Amino acid sequence: MKNISITLLTIICILVFNTGYAQFIPGQVWKDVTGNPVNAHGGGILYHHNTYYWYGEIKKGPTWRVPGSTWENYRVNAGGVSCYSSKDLQHWAFESVALSPDKADSTNDLYIDKVIERPKVIFNRKTGKFVMWLHIDSKDYSYARSGVAVSDRPEGPFKYVGSVRPNGNMARDMTIFQDDNGKAYHFYSSEENSTMHICELTDDYLAHSTNDKRILINLSREAPAVCKYNNRYYLFTSGCTGWSPNAASYAVADNILGDWKQYDNPCRGIDSDSTFHAQSAYVIPVQGKKNEFIFMADKWNKTDLEASRYVWLPLVFNSAGKPEIIWKNEWQIGLEK
Repeated sequence: MKNISITLLTIICILVFNTGYAQFIPGQVWKDVTGNPVNAHGGGILYHHNTYYWYGEIKKGPTWRVPGSTWENYRVNAGGVSCYSSKDLQHWAFESVALSPDKADSTNDLYIDKVIERPKVIFNRKTGKFVMWLHIDSKDYSYARSGVAVSDRPEGPFKYVGSVRPNGNMARDMTIFQDDNGKAYHFYSSEENSTMHICELTDDYLAHSTNDKRILINLSREAPAVCKYNNRYYLFTSGCTGWSPNAASYAVADNILGDWKQYDNPCRGIDSDSTFHAQSAYVIPVQGKKNEFIFMADKWNKTDLEASRYVWLPLVFNSAGKPEIIWKNEWQIGLEK
């Protein structure tokens, strides 16, 4: 009886201790609440009305390589953008195909043989609209444009508005960052991916202003992910090696359109030199937990893109303000220091 009581007490303590904490196992098959794998690659997170929304690329069906490509240009037919919702960042419910591909018109930006990548959604408090920006491209990546869509609801459906080259610049891998004052900024790889640009969006978030800043000049960085900590801006990127992983780096600025200083790899632990065999996608500020962030990355399977997985890890800042992305086989929000 004594051993049984101790065992029951241990179980109760574990349950109480873990209550309210999301638990992550990076790189595992992540299933939604119905048991289906989450299909939201290259994604981003919106927090709205006490709910997290995860938007990402739908990668489904056979992977194929674009004929005549000089690099490993593996593709699946574009499946559009998915939307999942969660209250705790761990248990995700499929909401919708928030932005559908076009299956009939080969001239349409959203046609299935084209590129629909890295969707990011922000809410415009002035207009009451949800705005999605994403990378739009031809299958050989020569189109190099940014697309925008809009919706009245976070789960969509989003209405596609069109695509542009911001201020005439090539635009590929991208993210959107919404600052505390409501201003929004588009980070995008440009100039044949050699240089990153930051462009302030117009007040309705549907177009680009002329405030366009060139940063990380000739450093060939892509997959941007941004956060703000202690009134400084942090940008995490990867090198340009196609689907193959490489070492991350980060840059810091006091002013988002000011000067950015590039630093070394923020990853720590096993396989840190390959960003844990993954590539940056987004940085999630954890709501209700001051200065707590999650580094969100994709572990691409280039010859079977539907089987690509997700790597979410704690992003912490040391006493000197230096960011560290720390490998954990298993971890929980609120328990990492």
